[in-house]
Amino acid sequence: MSRQARSVLYVRLPVWKIWPGGVVYVADYIHKQRPGIRQEILDLAVIPPGRRKAALAERLEELQPDVVAFSWRNMQTFGPHPENDALDVVMNFDHGPNPWRRAKAAWQAVGIIADYALQRIRNFGYLRLVRGLLPRTRLVVGGTAVSIFGKYIAERCPADTVVVVGEGEAAMLSVVDGFAAPAGHHYYKDAAGQVHHRPAEESFDLAQLTAVDFPYIASIFPAFPEYVGPGATIGVHTKRGCPFQCHFCLYNKIEGAQQRYRDPVEVAKEVATLEKRYGVKHIWFTDAQFCSTRRSMHHVEEILDAMLARNVRVRWTGYLRLNYLTPEIARKMIASGLESIDLSFTGSQDMIDSLTLGYALDQQMAAFRMFAAAGMTDQLVKLYLPLNAPGETPETLKATFARVEELYTLFGRDKVLPFIFFVGVQPNTPIEHKLIEAGYLPRGYDPLTLNPFTIKKLLYNPGKLGRLIGRAYLRALECSSKLDDTTGEYVGRATLELLEKEISGLPAAPSRQSHGDSLRSRRHLPVISAPARSET
Repeated sequence: MSRQARSVLYVRLPVWKIWPGGVVYVADYIHKQRPGIRQEILDLAVIPPGRRKAALAERLEELQPDVVAFSWRNMQTFGPHPENDALDVVMNFDHGPNPWRRAKAAWQAVGIIADYALQRIRNFGYLRLVRGLLPRTRLVVGGTAVSIFGKYIAERCPADTVVVVGEGEAAMLSVVDGFAAPAGHHYYKDAAGQVHHRPAEESFDLAQLTAVDFPYIASIFPAFPEYVGPGATIGVHTKRGCPFQCHFCLYNKIEGAQQRYRDPVEVAKEVATLEKRYGVKHIWFTDAQFCSTRRSMHHVEEILDAMLARNVRVRWTGYLRLNYLTPEIARKMIASGLESIDLSFTGSQDMIDSLTLGYALDQQMAAFRMFAAAGMTDQLVKLYLPLNAPGETPETLKATFARVEELYTLFGRDKVLPFIFFVGVQPNTPIEHKLIEAGYLPRGYDPLTLNPFTIKKLLYNPGKLGRLIGRAYLRALECSSKLDDTTGEYVGRATLELLEKEISGLPAAPSRQSHGDSLRSRRHLPVISAPARSET
């Protein structure tokens, strides 16, 4: 392909209805760099399943695009999301109180796995459809699933396909310019079917990302009106990259370890346009963490200042790290519309260190007190609890219970939502390597397997503690709500309460061992009977 593209069709592959932020940012960037190129966004998520193939064929026939770029969000089977709840199924299969519940869960698991298998087949089928109808059209595939499983996807794509890992702007620009070799981190399956890998050698300059031109996006995205309005939540990103080395996370590999920042004024302009022109009242900052390092905290403060200066009236949140929070920034967060504090949480410094989360628990608890002193009233505190992660013991769980109780006292029990969350084992992460070394996962296992017994292991909750947590969760679910308190106690709080009562009967854990020894010793914990349940 030596000619510049004249038209691009972006296709968001089926997923639950969620704002397609990645596609929007890439399309906006390409328009600003190459305004003469015609672009269109086709969102299969909002099209009935029986109409999707025909809808794609119709747009291909009408537009005759030179490039078709697919966005693929999900590929693994263990991640609970709004269209299924793998966590409930696994808990019932492993810890259900009677054979009927376990059998029902097994059937549901078969359905979930079959759905994911068919989804993969259908998604590759959409790529083959393009190749069959438009043999000269270049294919691009990107998105979250691709960033994690790029090599697997590249091997199964049609020839002449660029598979983008992580950032898409540079790669997409090289594609529409008729590349000699694609830019950015990617796999490329050439015309002969050979797969070539180009690792990340440079990072995209985020200063180039000015506020999204939403009127233009609305003109090329027919489904745009379905995503905006007072009830909508729109994702906005302010930075890329993560300097931390959390054992279960891939962000620092996908986006790079060096944080790069958008212009705070451009971020605020983007939020202001969404609120004032399109009536959007809820913003989710999609960064790996909205605030984390000392420098990023200054960047956050500049964004908040710019939002306040524009009198932006939205409710916003995002994943937070609170290492460098100050009382002044806490006040500005609340004044600018903070809706909830969302963060990974464990009340044990041992577990923080085991997972290499890179912060001090005392710092985090002090930050919570800053929020309380700054006047938090209706904001929620959402705690994503990686229960039973490698290294967890009865003592570390007790420490978590105690810290959660402190937060109940600080903010009010009804404002603190503990999410029962387990570590999802991702390929090529430190935790995966440790679990292989410990014998928990076999060497050479397939991270995209459809084997249900391997899939269960990838939602990490093994051993006697896992059984205790599972049974407490199932019992709590019988009389609690997964969403809020309108139908009774919130399930996360009820689970912790039941678990605390049961865990008090466990003997003291042995002294801290090496990580591998800790994993192996877990199987010797005594059995405790308990009455009979998240985004990677």
